[in-house]
Amino acid sequence: MVKIEQKASNNRATTPEERRRRIAQIVRDTGNVTVATLETEFGISAATARRDLDILERVGQARRTHGGAVFPGSAGHEDSFEQRLTEAVEAKHRLAEAVAEFVEPDSTMFIDSSTTAYYAVQYILTGTQQATFLTNLLPAMELLKTLEVSGASFIGIGGSFKELTKSFVGPHAVQMVRAHFTDIALLSVKGMTAEGEMTDPDPSEAEVKKAMIERSENPILLIDGRKFGRRGLSLIGSVSDISLVLAADCAEADLEALERQGVEVRRV
Repeated sequence: MVKIEQKASNNRATTPEERRRRIAQIVRDTGNVTVATLETEFGISAATARRDLDILERVGQARRTHGGAVFPGSAGHEDSFEQRLTEAVEAKHRLAEAVAEFVEPDSTMFIDSSTTAYYAVQYILTGTQQATFLTNLLPAMELLKTLEVSGASFIGIGGSFKELTKSFVGPHAVQMVRAHFTDIALLSVKGMTAEGEMTDPDPSEAEVKKAMIERSENPILLIDGRKFGRRGLSLIGSVSDISLVLAADCAEADLEALERQGVEVRRV
């Protein structure tokens, strides 16, 4: 967290509107702010700070997070696995159903830490039991405990565990990925640039995804319309490295731009 240099006494706003204007400026300047910081800097209660941030979020000047807020579209911001699991659920289910047709008996596949790929694994396991999944996502590994899939197997990719994303990353995870080859890789991204560059908020997560793409015969990108116009901090690679893009609820202009990169795109 960047320290805010103004003293609390100088930040006492005369009106709530003036206080929120100053909070919005802090968010723009530093990229993020916590409720605790606002309590100290403005001499307000936690409830008032949260209410101010909620108002700023409604007008597009902040994006609420647990315990604070970030600047909207912050490239380095990373949402939790649980939060992402509840977003664009209908689109993710359609993508999962579309992926299933590419999974043949005894297929091997990398599964990244995205919730989109997680939904795909759930759907695949309901239709086939003869597949091997290699994943760094702990909830995907735990599916074997909740589903009767005696013919399916998982190879867990270990490393440094990230509680926020429920995933294993780091040099050991990348090394494990590069020690294997698969038929398919299922992955998603934080955002896609206009030039077809795939991005992620976390550089260690980006390295794992990049290795999965390199070590799979047919990497498949699963995206919905929210991915365009957003970007993460770290580059994964070019969409031209992808064999197939499955897209749900995306603007036609965005998909045509991907096709100009030479990648096959299927609308679902």
